[in-house]
Amino acid sequence: MFDGANGPLVRFGAGSGARTRDLRMSQTPQGVCTSYDCHQGCPMSPTRYQLRHPGLVPPCRLPPLKHTADSKWQIDRSLHSLHATGPVMVDLNTAMAAAAAEQKRRSSDGNQERKKRRTGKDMGIEAFDPVTYVAKERADTASMWLVLTFSLTVSLLMRYVLMPNTDPSKSDILYLLPLAAIVLIPQVHRIIMPERFMEHYTRGTWFKSGFLHMFTFLALAFMLVNPPLGDIVAPKLSGEWTIATDDGEELVFANDNGKDGEITWTVAQDASLTGEIWLLFGLADNVNSDGATVTVGLANNDVNNAELASNSTFWEDHIDRINDGRTLDNSSGTPNLVPHGESDQPFAVLLSDSGLSVGVHTISVFITENGDPWENTRNYTWTLRIVEELPEADAS
Repeated sequence: MFDGANGPLVRFGAGSGARTRDLRMSQTPQGVCTSYDCHQGCPMSPTRYQLRHPGLVPPCRLPPLKHTADSKWQIDRSLHSLHATGPVMVDLNTAMAAAAAEQKRRSSDGNQERKKRRTGKDMGIEAFDPVTYVAKERADTASMWLVLTFSLTVSLLMRYVLMPNTDPSKSDILYLLPLAAIVLIPQVHRIIMPERFMEHYTRGTWFKSGFLHMFTFLALAFMLVNPPLGDIVAPKLSGEWTIATDDGEELVFANDNGKDGEITWTVAQDASLTGEIWLLFGLADNVNSDGATVTVGLANNDVNNAELASNSTFWEDHIDRINDGRTLDNSSGTPNLVPHGESDQPFAVLLSDSGLSVGVHTISVFITENGDPWENTRNYTWTLRIVEELPEADAS
């Protein structure tokens, strides 16, 4: 197609593609120009907008040619010069097909790369062998039961052999020796386990076995030394302790409850605490309520560490008077000496049958019990202060 003034007019549109030996330009139903603008008559690379709108293509003008018999050769030569001086025009279908092929190739390469990264062989993971897995599980199960049996044996030896022959003051060895038996676990495995199991054991096996033995021993030892299988703790004070005076008619309790280990009793000027002086308290135990033996020592200005025995019948004979008693200032009733009822063991100790003088009286309570496997003991030290009331100030 020619334009007489400006030379051949070439529209790179539908049906106007050119084919030459030097420039391979495909002819499609809708060809596209490589640019809206032609730089010096040469088509440029297609833009994204042109690829989406292939119909909007302005004409490109080639250098002017003369109408000669050699016009075809000159057009081919002009197109050859376009090939040599500017980018080649590509139609829309070819560009999109090439882009899709490139994307597919990259996607395929990426999938292969991801699959390669997931393989355990490249990551250093051993291949799964069902036979080896089953054999290792059997070996680990056998090791677990062996350690449990070993821990049970050590616990029984500690409770019924080592413990009865150990002084309670050195009881720390009862836990140190069994726990130190962890070092024997690998040797016990080598002696008992068959070779087909031993080949699966590693340092991790000994580490797990050590922890299993430690916690199993502690759990079994806790059960073996506590009721009903054992008793290594002496009875303790169940509630409060108090001092009471008995004048033959009623019991009068101290105002203090003795929780802080000290009771103060105030008497009149130049007076003393008269009548029978009783020490009352209750003991609680985790096995029985009547297995403890109590001995009380009294120290004051008059006597030094006098041993006093408990009265086993006072509580039963005077239970009503104890329940109906009052405090010195009438502020409250009987202190809560046996809060657990029949589960507590009540005690009554006569400190003096003729009263106590003003001063500090130290009361020592020694509790003993035949436990299992030891004799259990506990000590309390209480203080009774008898003081005179202050004289009234002179109003003058």
